[in-house]
Amino acid sequence: MTRTALPHDAKAGPTKPEVRSVTLGKLNLTPEDHFAEVGACTGAVTIEAARQAGTVTAVERKETRIETAAKNLDANGIEDVDLRQAEAPNGLPTDADALFLGGSRNYGAVLDFAAENGIDRIVMNVSRLEVAGDAVRAFRERDLFEEVIQLQVSTGYELAGATSFESDNPVYVIVGGAQ
Repeated sequence: MTRTALPHDAKAGPTKPEVRSVTLGKLNLTPEDHFAEVGACTGAVTIEAARQAGTVTAVERKETRIETAAKNLDANGIEDVDLRQAEAPNGLPTDADALFLGGSRNYGAVLDFAAENGIDRIVMNVSRLEVAGDAVRAFRERDLFEEVIQLQVSTGYELAGATSFESDNPVYVIVGGAQ
């Protein structure tokens, strides 16, 4: 996987590289796919998806984050991404094949949109346990649920001449799609 540079900050943490790897693996993007993202933020997932999918649309409600995502896309040489400032599900393409929800705002309405439009691959990343439980129920209620994965990533660092590990908060990766 090509390294992703994120020189511009969106005042929100980007999805960690290890989590992006699992997320994109579950989305299984191809050059024929139209990928859509809700909550573009730094553009980290958008950048990596643009390297795999034929068409990419990223929706973000905050203007400053759209600007940050655009700068990070440019820093990675990524062109032809449709960045839209909107509150999802507004702005989402009806012909999307794969959808990533990077945030939990309005996820019920976004899942309704995904079910109505037959989006066959959906991944939602959540860091809060209560939201994860509610989101799993929401996926099930719409007959979209396939699995939930808890990721715990620890990164090594040097401590007194040896290697120790620092853990990131767990992330719940909820996977599904229209049947």
